[in-house]
Amino acid sequence: MTEHLDLAAALAALPVDLPPGRTVAEDDGREPLLWISDAPAPAGLFRQLHRAHPRTGLWPLLLTPLDRTVPDYRPWLSGELCPTDAAMPDLYDPAALLSTWWKQVDEDEDGDVSEDAEILDEALAPYGRTWPGLAPAATVPDGAAGTEARELAEVLQSLKDARLGLVRADSGAHALAVCGWSGPTNHADIDEIAAVLADWERRFGAQVVEAGFDTLELSVPVPPATLAEALPLAAEHTAFCPDLVFQGSGSLTAYAEELVGAHQWSFWWD
Repeated sequence: MTEHLDLAAALAALPVDLPPGRTVAEDDGREPLLWISDAPAPAGLFRQLHRAHPRTGLWPLLLTPLDRTVPDYRPWLSGELCPTDAAMPDLYDPAALLSTWWKQVDEDEDGDVSEDAEILDEALAPYGRTWPGLAPAATVPDGAAGTEARELAEVLQSLKDARLGLVRADSGAHALAVCGWSGPTNHADIDEIAAVLADWERRFGAQVVEAGFDTLELSVPVPPATLAEALPLAAEHTAFCPDLVFQGSGSLTAYAEELVGAHQWSFWWD
């Protein structure tokens, strides 16, 4: 996997001085997966590195742990990363994945159809258990996606004191696969998750800015302006991360209302 083997050389060629940090390798110690700072990232550094990505090939991510009170900074320093080939996400059809996950929403842990069909239909109104298809793509002005990602990073950094990560990857979606993040492991493989995230970047300009143990924060340059625009997007999010509705807002419509005008998408898996 040349993306891993080239990480040290890419770090050495950076036009920006990095704070103290370390590379993180797989358990066998042979292949570095990412670089992570030893302390919260200095203000403005994410912005510099994000702008430099087309030249460096290093994608910056803000990284947060499961528990700040313990030193292993899970999963980033605790040996829980499971890397995959950077090309794997491109082998999946994002539309097919979302459709499949939507149909699985009404299944119990054993894969049987839930007996609470009426409750599900109400929670997933106006679509019920019928997959509505993909939301229409947004028109994203040139440069808007990057600008929004850098602005969100500054906000998140000021709130969370996240560490900085660097991964040799084409995008934040592919960076998650390359470094082996497995936050939604109980829902889907990282290759599948990355495939959908990459498609959202193509269709909506949404970029992965922060990753935690089982959380993601994405920037959104052109959010839906009305509830009608937000509803099919909310369906995609619910298929991608059912907890948003079933352990969060309580209904698809309520979640769609949260997406109207929102420049940040937040995901978490139980």
